[in-house]
Amino acid sequence: MFKPHRFVPKTVAVAVVAAYSMMAHAAAPFVVQDVRIEGLQRVEAGTVFAYLPIKKGDTFTDDKGSEAIRALFATGFFNDVRIATEGNVVIVRVQERPAISGVDFSGDKEFDKETLTKAMKAVGLSPGQYYDKSLVDKAEQELKRQYLSHGFYAAEVTTTITPVDANRVNVLFSVIEGPKAKIEQVAFIGNKTFKASTLNDEMQLSTPNWFSWYTKNDLYAKDKLAGDLENIRNYYLNRGYLEFSIESTQVQVAPDKQSMYLTVTLHEGEPYKISSIVLAGNLLDKQAELQKLLTLKAGDTFSAEKLQASTKAVVDKLGQYGYAFASVNAQPQIDQAHHTVALTMQVDPGRRVYVRRINITGNTRTRDEVMRREMRQFESSWFDSSRLKLSEDRLNRLGYFTDVKVTTAPVEGSQDEVDVNVKVTEKPTGAVTLGAGFSSTDKVVLSAGISQDNVFGSGTSLSVNANTAKSYRTVTVTQVDPYFTVDGIKRITDVFYRTYQPLLYSTSSSFQIISAGADLKFGVPFSELDTVFFGIGFENDRFQPDAATPQTYLNYIQQFGTSVNNVPVTIGWSRDSRDSALVPSRGYYTQANGELGTPLGDTQYYKVDLQTQYYYSFARGFVLGLNGQAGYGQGIGGKPFPIFKNYFAGGIGSVRGYQPSSLGPRDPTTGDPIGGDKLLVGNIELTFPLPGTGYDRTLRVFTFLDGGNVWGDTGGSVGANGLRYGYGVGLAWISPVGPLKISLGFPLVKHDGDQYQKFQFQIGTAF
Repeated sequence: MFKPHRFVPKTVAVAVVAAYSMMAHAAAPFVVQDVRIEGLQRVEAGTVFAYLPIKKGDTFTDDKGSEAIRALFATGFFNDVRIATEGNVVIVRVQERPAISGVDFSGDKEFDKETLTKAMKAVGLSPGQYYDKSLVDKAEQELKRQYLSHGFYAAEVTTTITPVDANRVNVLFSVIEGPKAKIEQVAFIGNKTFKASTLNDEMQLSTPNWFSWYTKNDLYAKDKLAGDLENIRNYYLNRGYLEFSIESTQVQVAPDKQSMYLTVTLHEGEPYKISSIVLAGNLLDKQAELQKLLTLKAGDTFSAEKLQASTKAVVDKLGQYGYAFASVNAQPQIDQAHHTVALTMQVDPGRRVYVRRINITGNTRTRDEVMRREMRQFESSWFDSSRLKLSEDRLNRLGYFTDVKVTTAPVEGSQDEVDVNVKVTEKPTGAVTLGAGFSSTDKVVLSAGISQDNVFGSGTSLSVNANTAKSYRTVTVTQVDPYFTVDGIKRITDVFYRTYQPLLYSTSSSFQIISAGADLKFGVPFSELDTVFFGIGFENDRFQPDAATPQTYLNYIQQFGTSVNNVPVTIGWSRDSRDSALVPSRGYYTQANGELGTPLGDTQYYKVDLQTQYYYSFARGFVLGLNGQAGYGQGIGGKPFPIFKNYFAGGIGSVRGYQPSSLGPRDPTTGDPIGGDKLLVGNIELTFPLPGTGYDRTLRVFTFLDGGNVWGDTGGSVGANGLRYGYGVGLAWISPVGPLKISLGFPLVKHDGDQYQKFQFQIGTAF
């Protein structure tokens, strides 16, 4: 029994790995006169008292002591906790856990230290935390998991704990990465209809090939395998195999941990055909219109992809009529005996709703009006899903935001109203660019520029750019006001200065043309796809001839002098329905421009330029592209067509296999290409994925057939003749600096004086 008249210490010792025990000797209850804490180094006494369930004036019992020990251990601050009594004083003796002074890594090459540090923080291990062996073990397993996810199945991780001063420790993870495990085999069991090679084409993961260093598709990843299995499932479902299932997936690692083997066991079943497909439910008296949207017909092979597309088309069409919450549920009735399925599309349009309010958030810089003028869905009007999608696309095309989210929310207390919520994440719209490149034509190309696409949040853009290369130098200042008027008329102002050396291949002539001027254009939108442009400009062109300047240019200089003023007016039209400007796979782009040299200048002429592009994807990853260009110029009022407006052809972007700008008329004395006032160019290009890269749209190969030439009425010129043709292969890559095209071209038609160039490349547009 506890005797208060003499000192009899009573202690309870609890080890870290043991369960809580009862006190070593039972103590008689007593009223606590004081509580002392011993052994603290970093933990504040107040923190301990906050967790301690024993306070001055409480009655101390064995249960209270056990409860106190449990409470202090639960904090995670201590390795050992002991409670003793001295008279009516409770003494709490603690041994603090060491703090983690630092976490470091050695031998890590696959990951940078910042990535690993973030992974350790995610499991709770970071400097300043208390050392916990179980937590360090967990961190070690997380580190191994990071390496396993990158294919390092032989990776070894060793943890070293080093004590330092002030009861702290350093944690060092030593990594021996070893080699990456490569996928040596992907096998399928149960596939009778489709070959393994066909199913492999649907997967990202594959055995090593000559391009695996870029795609990394020979390295196993769990998430990639899940995506691949879903692709295979979709492949079968899109071909009618409703009973298809993946029965098992085995991933085996070789004993050396350097090779992996994937085995997929599947059940194909039989393909099903559509016996009937009908629309049911509330069709709003639009059955005929909705029926036309169904891409599946009776007698067709079932396709989950086409069924989903049909469902979406019906929902979108109902959304255009104001039914924001329409739903379409496909109800299949399967006949296993005859392998047919009858589909009933149950349509529920819900209520037709108005848009009460459009709420815009996230635009801290861009003015509200700049965003609202892009909205094609209006407040207090019927909800229209097509207009809402168009509004989202137009906001994205502004280029001011990294993310645009457009959602709808029912209005509380109203059954026929919704609010449209537009949330944007702005990005910096100003840029300073410095660039250097290399062209097969101009060799070293240097560029610099400063631009602001959203000046003061007004939507107006301003840019200054400079470029220099072997054959040209250019400085331009451009200002674009996309809403010069409230009706959406665009104003484009350009001021430019450029020098151009037309005799690029001449080693004896330094002849150049220096142009300076400005132009003002207005773009009037006639539809969401069509814009008409009107403009006027002023241009001064100065010639700097030398002794080796071709006679054709000297004749023009003799007639007009070395300085020529030009005041052109322009009119143009463009339509763009491509799905992408960088990697188009469908749609078309067409533009037409006319230019007239007015009597206000020294030149009088007209020129008309036409270009059209068409893209068609006829198989997954295969895109057929067609491009046609035509130009025609003619002097008027008895004056010749300005020689500095001549067209040129040849080279990448024109007729590949020939030197750039080398086709067409040539000067009779020097043989230098001088261009012409008529141009015709056509290109046929078949683009498809690079073997071994899956369906990566950013890296593709292509074959091409080009044809074209330039003709002129310049007296005494030679060359031109008929069309030139070139064919070849190439590589297209969406690089960090823009679309890069490399081609190997060969001429089909050869004439005396033609200049050839097999290897060519450019950074520019699709054609």
